Amino acid sequence: MTLSEKKQLQLTACKVRMGIIESTFNAKCGHPGGSLSATEMFTYLYFKEMNIDPTDPKGAGRDRFVLSKGHTAPGLYSTLALRGYFPVEDLKTLRRIDSYLQGHPNMNTVPGVDMSTGSLGQGVSTAVGMALAAKHKGESVRVYTLLGDGEIQEGQCWEAFMFAAHYDLDNFVAIIDNNGLQIDGNVADVMSPYPIVDKLEAFGFKVVAINGHDFDEIEAALATARETKGQPTAIVMSTVKGKGVSFMENNAGWHGKAPNAAEYEQAMNELNATYAELEAN
Repeated sequence: MTLSEKKQLQLTACKVRMGIIESTFNAKCGHPGGSLSATEMFTYLYFKEMNIDPTDPKGAGRDRFVLSKGHTAPGLYSTLALRGYFPVEDLKTLRRIDSYLQGHPNMNTVPGVDMSTGSLGQGVSTAVGMALAAKHKGESVRVYTLLGDGEIQEGQCWEAFMFAAHYDLDNFVAIIDNNGLQIDGNVADVMSPYPIVDKLEAFGFKVVAINGHDFDEIEAALATARETKGQPTAIVMSTVKGKGVSFMENNAGWHGKAPNAAEYEQAMNELNATYAELEAN
């Protein structure tokens, strides 16, 4: 990618982070930590990688994205809004009783959401079904799903991985957000999923390990996924929970709580400063 393309992606990612903070602050609840850690991947998928059209959210030939770690809906919603699926202003209605933007993605109410998720492990299971269906229909549809490293403690995830490899789903990409933290603390202490790369390779995946905040590495990994034939691809991305907001970074306490007024102001000031610096360089 060119330097200007990368700069635009970085600016967009910063705006996605602002939307995450805006929505969770107004809701007084939500999950900012894991939304912020996956921001670069959200941004790259929706602004560069996937075959999608915000004016035709249900287009049959579109690529599919399933947010298996559905609690990080603020990250997905912010991305969808910036991509033009619905007004950015609506992010402020997150989790309100009369809002279509509920705490977990709902495919029946939110334009651009391909699967309702929330129960961990079920998103990846539906995603492999979508990939198999596309294969049977002879469609060129690609299916991407984002999982948390805490989520893959669920046995259902590994059944889905086994399924993807068994049916040679080379149109399926599992993305693991390995930020190292879940609601109860360090994933290695709660129930270690490691070694993630070795396990996925043993399950028949082509595996690429990357820095999930580096757009060049994201681009290369997704190119590898497109080029890989006869087996599914897994991208294991090392990330920082709460990335972009200093007091949220690497802090498990920000898994599922919203900033108060002072924290909101600090977070937005930091992100605005980051945006201004990116613009200037």
